[in-house]
Amino acid sequence: MVPWLGEEEARAASDTVRSGWVAQGPKVAEFERAFAERVGARHGVAVSSCTTALHLALVALGLGPGDQVVVPSLSFIATANAVRYVGAEPVFADVDLATGNLTAATVDAVRTPATKAVLLVHQGGVPADVAALRAACEGWGLPLVEDAACAIGSTVDGASVGRGALLAAWSFHPRKLLTTGEGGMVTTDDAEWAARLRRLREHGMNVSAAERHASGKPVLESYLETGFNYRMTDIQAAVGLAQLAKLDALVARRRELAARYTELLADVPGLTPVTDPAHGEGNFQSYWVLLAEEFPVGRDELLAVLAEAGISARRGIMASHLEPAYAGHPAGPLPATERIARDSLILPLFHTLTEEQQDRVVAVLREAAARP
Repeated sequence: MVPWLGEEEARAASDTVRSGWVAQGPKVAEFERAFAERVGARHGVAVSSCTTALHLALVALGLGPGDQVVVPSLSFIATANAVRYVGAEPVFADVDLATGNLTAATVDAVRTPATKAVLLVHQGGVPADVAALRAACEGWGLPLVEDAACAIGSTVDGASVGRGALLAAWSFHPRKLLTTGEGGMVTTDDAEWAARLRRLREHGMNVSAAERHASGKPVLESYLETGFNYRMTDIQAAVGLAQLAKLDALVARRRELAARYTELLADVPGLTPVTDPAHGEGNFQSYWVLLAEEFPVGRDELLAVLAEAGISARRGIMASHLEPAYAGHPAGPLPATERIARDSLILPLFHTLTEEQQDRVVAVLREAAARP
């Protein structure tokens, strides 16, 4: 992955530095409004990362010790870690083999009386079937939090991922389409939750530093509850606004490159590329392929072959339950998760990827597939 950064971002950051306001301030508020509007939410709350966004979302739901939260094991470990941060217990559910996402059936398979929430991930930018999951969670009386870290620009039934979400968390890490270096966002339609999330990200203060300075008179703040230092800076937000203006071009280019990969790999035996689900369109934040079990070389060996050819690919999505930090944690049978984690790899895909570079990747994969 190579982020698409240029003069617009450099100028935005420079202008913010020259303004004298570099901490959380007016640019953060502007970015929150613009981002929320883009994903169809009423409120956006900018924070320091998607991990802190997930943490605050779970705090807002009042989750704590004794509670269980259903999560996919097939996700970056931060998804499960956020559950631990509030003292609750993550319970790992399996995913759909084609999309890498939770389904109502896989959640139901591990749901218990102690289950208090479901944490869904739109994995690699592939949109999950949120209509089915929201309906199921409503029937079970469980809140559904959406980890949309990778999914800016993806759509479900023609609308942005995150539209209508109870709480959705987003990432602006450089591996994502839209980056602020580090950073994240929580979106919600609930004004009271948004107000509380803003307090929680700033030590639980009843009035933000920006509001105090803008008042023109002394303001004595108070601290309503134990909060956190999870703020985004105005420098990051300025870069985010410049990136947001490029989002349509980013998504279009990645989908174009993904379509070309799929066309070029169509006659390579033993490779199943990720595709759009029937209910939506992905942003192809990651373009992964699943190797057939009879593929001539294993995934790790194939990564090494690509590296020898000067191509930086990486393993597919990790399985958190296989990491030492989660040994022995509650989980249902996870055959699809373990298959994807073992046999998938992510191919290079970024805005400035050339056709010549793509051809090199495909040539190495084709050669590997032809081994006796």
